[in-house]
Amino acid sequence: MSIKSIGLSFIVISLLMAFGCGSGTTVTYQDPGQVETVTADFGSTDLHMITSKMVNSLVMSPVLDGRPVIFVDRVRNKTHEHIDTKSITDKIRTTLLKHGKARITARSDIPESIVRELEFQQSNLADPKTAQRFGKLVGAKYILFGEITSIVKHAEGIKDVWYKITLQLTDVETGLIEWADDKEIRKQADRDTIGW
Repeated sequence: MSIKSIGLSFIVISLLMAFGCGSGTTVTYQDPGQVETVTADFGSTDLHMITSKMVNSLVMSPVLDGRPVIFVDRVRNKTHEHIDTKSITDKIRTTLLKHGKARITARSDIPESIVRELEFQQSNLADPKTAQRFGKLVGAKYILFGEITSIVKHAEGIKDVWYKITLQLTDVETGLIEWADDKEIRKQADRDTIGW
């Protein structure tokens, strides 16, 4: 092998190492409550603002006097983009529970596991003294449901996005809406500073 070949091999290996090792991604932890403005799309800051405003409005309502049982249905996504509405629904449910003003039924999240456990407890394998009975799950007095919508406009390098979430609490027996509120968010992105 000639010195020229060794030198060329050394340069190629050095370049590969420089490009391979130097182009890595740096990952840092950030405060999850910090304002996030990477794009004009729906993000974590929007989720926190929405749930905070909506739940605070609901807990101030006298309809929650006496800690009624509520079924929190999944928020429907009527926007232009994919939004994980389960995260919105879970955050609303968790925040409501933390306020202690309502009891929440988990009907939509665990029916299979509850039924299997109840069936097991009714078998001859479980101690009858500790077995739970069928027909004791608590029904909800109210159902909380809603949707998130959006309007998107583009003009001269600007993207403008308007979001609105609307929630309503409806009496399961009467069908009457006992509480409703909405929250609007408007975001703008400049193509020169934020990609979209």
